[in-house]
Amino acid sequence: MKVLVAAKRVVDYNVNIRVLSDNTGVDLNNVKMSLNPFDEIALEEAVRLREAGTAEEVIVVSIGSSACQEQIRTALALGADRGILVETEEEMQPLAIAKVLKAIVEKEQPQLIILGKQAIDDDNSQTGQMLAALAGLSQATFASKVVIGDGTATVTREVDGGLETITVKLPAIITTDLRLNEPRYASLPNIMKAKKKQVDIYTPEELGVDIVSRVKTLKVEPPAERKAGVIVESVEELVDKLRNEAKVIS
Repeated sequence: MKVLVAAKRVVDYNVNIRVLSDNTGVDLNNVKMSLNPFDEIALEEAVRLREAGTAEEVIVVSIGSSACQEQIRTALALGADRGILVETEEEMQPLAIAKVLKAIVEKEQPQLIILGKQAIDDDNSQTGQMLAALAGLSQATFASKVVIGDGTATVTREVDGGLETITVKLPAIITTDLRLNEPRYASLPNIMKAKKKQVDIYTPEELGVDIVSRVKTLKVEPPAERKAGVIVESVEELVDKLRNEAKVIS
């Protein structure tokens, strides 16, 4: 079984985000970039499937500028067998990404496609669902447990009401939740080996994909600063402030 994993280059989760002075976007100058944490979970699950003998090959694909090769090499060091970069300088929206991934799916014919449920930069949580619709494949989103059977995948999903377990036919698309697994760290020998692993580079034009954005960002603003809290001395004082200042009780 061949497994395809998507990997997005994002601002590291430890970085304090700064907005550009002209409000056109986020300041990325000298900012540490990393592999999207949810995609790390997706990659870890794929590597575990290969280590268990369920999968034979793990392919990681990233879409973006040539700098995305850094995250592909990280994924290769974490256990992926080969990488694919779809190189473009265009700002990619979820629909365009799903179209590109559909072209890669048609090219590689994987039996399982695993994506993080969302990226930590835009939090859209749309790409996996769009890819499933475009490719006409089964989908199981927000997975916290995956068991591969004979031509099927049984997935436990994190839903608002608790947990839901479904079975989908392969090939299928799975998006990962935080509780699916704990990603490993790359060892130094694997980091060195990753430098020699194969990375194929395509462009959207070569794949015949239209990536014109349908969404335009008008302005980017930081969230409003929160006011300092107030320490109260008694329950009576708390109730008084909630009633007379916050106006949340009557």
